[in-house]
Amino acid sequence: MVDGRGVPLACVVSAANVHDVRRLLPTVVACPLGRHGTTQRLPARLYGDRAYGSAGHEALLRWIGIEPVFAHRGTEHGSGLGRVRYVVERTIANVHQNRRLKVRYERRSDIHQAFLTLACIKICWNRLPKKLKRPK
Repeated sequence: MVDGRGVPLACVVSAANVHDVRRLLPTVVACPLGRHGTTQRLPARLYGDRAYGSAGHEALLRWIGIEPVFAHRGTEHGSGLGRVRYVVERTIANVHQNRRLKVRYERRSDIHQAFLTLACIKICWNRLPKKLKRPK
């Protein structure tokens, strides 16, 4: 899950044979949405491709307070989500720049999750303005 600028908000590891829609809710829950006593910063909209377009998941996201914008099955391609999905695909490509993550060598998912988190930290660091990176 990334924000509109491509900064990773949450990442969840799953097996290769698990459908993406089964990891939708764990990924949304893993997103830092605020803590107790603070105002929650729920995303206004959640964009996704045709795989996420089910009535049950859309209703659950609306109940949480997130407006789902999914391409629906059985409709023509060209829904306009490609421009929005490009940001996500670019971030995934940046994650795969790390050779260890391109092919999963680890059998344990916690180790792979740790490397994935490090890759997301690296992406966040590279997106910081240069004046914030300088030590004082």
